[in-house]
Amino acid sequence: MATEIHPTAVVEVGAQLGVDVVIGPLAYVAADVQLGDGTRLHHHAAVEGNTVLGANCEVFAFANIGAKTQDLKYVGGNPGVRAGERNVFREYVTIHTGTEPEAMTVLGNDNTLLAQCHVAHDCVIGNHIIVSNSTLIGGHCVVEDHVVFGGFSGVHQFSRIGAHAMISAYAKIVQDIPPFMLADGQPAIIRTINRIGLERRGFEPESIDRIKQLFRILYRDGLNRSQALEKLKTHNAADSVEFRAVLDFAAASERGLAPGS
Repeated sequence: MATEIHPTAVVEVGAQLGVDVVIGPLAYVAADVQLGDGTRLHHHAAVEGNTVLGANCEVFAFANIGAKTQDLKYVGGNPGVRAGERNVFREYVTIHTGTEPEAMTVLGNDNTLLAQCHVAHDCVIGNHIIVSNSTLIGGHCVVEDHVVFGGFSGVHQFSRIGAHAMISAYAKIVQDIPPFMLADGQPAIIRTINRIGLERRGFEPESIDRIKQLFRILYRDGLNRSQALEKLKTHNAADSVEFRAVLDFAAASERGLAPGS
């Protein structure tokens, strides 16, 4: 299939379109945009600024990818958005550029952002992430792979969410959420492990058992954070993939780990 541009769409001179791209009615593509092969913009979708979308992305009606950061520290330059392949941006999703002159907001591959979600400036979003309706992710956040957000959740600026975590609907994230955990509440606390999500992704029973041990040490053994992390380091499973993921995540945490219930 050849590239199709609806007569009412606006594609500015300079925009780079791959093969088999579809630009729908009244959609807008700015001059500095690059769209990968097979990417589709539905009617009234907009991709602007210094934005690159990889192959086979899909942008639905009234979504805006690449608008200028809302950060009041913005002073100019050419910040942008870089998104990988097979990302889906549903209706009214907004993804903003970085703030510093050459900074990027980055998304990986195979992410699905449902209607009215927002990813703010300078975020780094991984792969295979599902962001449910009306979720808001503040600036400079990091979201690792395979995270699922429930609807109407919110993430404070500079927060980090570890791989395979689950964020419940309406949760308010103000501290870092370790890998494999389920967070809920306002502010959010760690309730349990994300067992259903882990099972769906094919985690073996032995791996889930190690994650249960992680949870108990961090949130059920009555230890303070330093004591719990020290116990993890000396545990007989300390060199496992699961323990290493949590220890490395904790070592990089600046906002601190979210508390338990």
